[in-house]
Amino acid sequence: MIWQAWKGSERRVRIGELSRRTGVAVPTIKYYVREGLLPAGRLTSPNQADYDETHERRLRLVRGLIEVGGLSVSAVREVLAAVEDTDRPVHKVLGSAHESLTPPHAVGGAELAGAREAVAALVARRGWQTAPDGAAGEALAGALATLRGLGHGGFEEVLDAYADACERIATADLTYVGRAPDVERLVEGVVVGTVIGDAVLSAMRRLAHTDASARRYGAADD
Repeated sequence: MIWQAWKGSERRVRIGELSRRTGVAVPTIKYYVREGLLPAGRLTSPNQADYDETHERRLRLVRGLIEVGGLSVSAVREVLAAVEDTDRPVHKVLGSAHESLTPPHAVGGAELAGAREAVAALVARRGWQTAPDGAAGEALAGALATLRGLGHGGFEEVLDAYADACERIATADLTYVGRAPDVERLVEGVVVGTVIGDAVLSAMRRLAHTDASARRYGAADD
């Protein structure tokens, strides 16, 4: 596991210093330890423990998944299990990580069946090597069903344009994480890229919307 590597040359710090360096409050650090998201420090006395750079790195990851990615503690626990499952093929591990990261859809009704058919058609049309009824496919179907219910079923006409962009993004993501020195770092990079990358992509999309609106309809009045 990532957090099991103790190196004699690493500088160890008390929990207060770990808190200062990461910006995570001491009670929150202790909570993460209790929940199994962060390993306990190395005991130096009955009431004292110290921590090394592997704790700092893991703590920053957990904080990013929860505070930026919006994941629950249970979801983070599942993601970390996928990160550490290096005995399985990389593709399978990445699939498990993505399944853990994708929230279940909460849409039903008459629109959902048609939306699922649209997702299956998209996957087949694009030749994607993925199951349309997996977590991501179901999440997409739920979103499309909501759009249909709101009278915006025509939005599906732009799905291939979205797919073009997403294929380029996926290639860029995997090219970046492919530089990782080992499987643990590679899978962690995909998890971080998926969760934090979603926040980056959402923000950049809004920036691009503002620019496109200004170009098409004229800049807003000062």
